Amino acid sequence: MTTEQTVRSLDDPDLFVETPGTIYDAIPPLPPRTEREAEFYTMRDGEMLINLGPQHPSTHGVLRVVLKIDGERVVDLDPVLGYLHRGVEKICENGDWHHAISNCDPLEYIAAMFSEAMPVMVAEKLLDLGVPRRAEYIRVLAWELNRISSHALFVGWLALDLGGLTPILYGFIERDEIVEMLAALTGQRLLFNYLRIGGVNGDLNHDFLSRLGDWMGNALKRIEDQQKLLNSNEIFVARTRGLGVIDRDLARRTLLSGPVLRATGIPYDVRRAHPYSVYPELEFTIPTREEGDSYARYLLHLDEIKQSIHIIDQVLHRMPDGPVMAKVPRLMRVPPGRAYVSIESPRGQYSAYGMSDGSDQPFRLRIHDPSFFNLQAVGLLMPGNLVADTMAIMASVDPIMGGVDK
Repeated sequence: MTTEQTVRSLDDPDLFVETPGTIYDAIPPLPPRTEREAEFYTMRDGEMLINLGPQHPSTHGVLRVVLKIDGERVVDLDPVLGYLHRGVEKICENGDWHHAISNCDPLEYIAAMFSEAMPVMVAEKLLDLGVPRRAEYIRVLAWELNRISSHALFVGWLALDLGGLTPILYGFIERDEIVEMLAALTGQRLLFNYLRIGGVNGDLNHDFLSRLGDWMGNALKRIEDQQKLLNSNEIFVARTRGLGVIDRDLARRTLLSGPVLRATGIPYDVRRAHPYSVYPELEFTIPTREEGDSYARYLLHLDEIKQSIHIIDQVLHRMPDGPVMAKVPRLMRVPPGRAYVSIESPRGQYSAYGMSDGSDQPFRLRIHDPSFFNLQAVGLLMPGNLVADTMAIMASVDPIMGGVDK
């Protein structure tokens, strides 16, 4: 019931606000639920709130960020999550272990080969199942190709978020070639559903190898051309160098991983720190940068693409013959127990903790997504920067919101 003191909010007619009701109602129009919320939504003279997102060109997906600004300077920010929430971890408990593979595919949807590996590797560890060596080599080949396609899009997105259109077109050329290649191998695009408990869903075929050979002949040259395109662009360099600096102490305190961590000079990579699959048999270096800014994170992604190409070249020369699937029963009952697995995805340490009660379904499957932890740093990096710099900082962290919301 309305009174002289309260009227219906113009933003939400179901809510009543103090008069006059205008489009400038507080965000959110609720009493603060936490001290942090009360602090953020308390406005000082000259401050105002603006919404950033959830459109893609600003925040890399469906992340909404409420910025508190004073003029053009960001004072504070409040991330609003949940736009992609599907309850994937709970859904995995209601299907068998095989269903969990396709359920996890959309989490890191730009690099689905890594997210679908979580239930596969947890089940293999609980079963103490040996994977054929050829299958392990094929997995590494698919992972590194998917890493390159993800990094190529990152470079394009970073430039796009700063207003440059040409680099994203180059990025999609690279990404589309790899996705078409992986589609020839797996039978589908984007969400590949290729890994299986005990191996992979099919051996290498002529179409895939033909596409791979053509791509490998020009891959390094195209990466170097894209690097020259941006490195010689004064606007891009000026808007990324020295912006969003993360030091080693902050990186450790906020549990960062992946390129965001290695750009601070810490050479932590799960492939070396906690070796898995056939990575211990391959020669590659862990690139690092010391500056810790957005420009260093961009350069580090290009360094990692070159190392992935080097890994792929070794895999093709060393891959043995043999089966690509272990012998597993059609109805798989995983022994009771708990298992933890971890791999290096394009965004950092991707981990899963799984529990089995002896049935054919996961009892629990909890996934540690690196984007969620990398986003923690954004709130510490943003204050004091311009509104226009917000997109560059967020893009350089490279979050994928499918895994953040889960």
